[in-house]
Amino acid sequence: MIIVFDKKFKKAINKLTTGEQDRFDDQLRIFKIDSHSKLLRDHKLHGTYAGYRSINIGGDLRAIYKLLPPDTAVFVAIDTHTKLYD
Repeated sequence: MIIVFDKKFKKAINKLTTGEQDRFDDQLRIFKIDSHSKLLRDHKLHGTYAGYRSINIGGDLRAIYKLLPPDTAVFVAIDTHTKLYD
């Protein structure tokens, strides 16, 4: 799978603590091996983010991405559940 980071995603991840960035890196390693791993708690989104998917990074932190054919995941946002969905 090809992983791409949107410009806004890069900016947002740089604002996270080192521990949060490390947790994202850990989850991304799992995602690259098996994007359907239950450890990611991957799921489709609705409403504003219809057509996107979310993975759990740990605690309240979520990363939002979109799958593009043939095998590309574009990560577009990372933040707490509340800030992303309210």
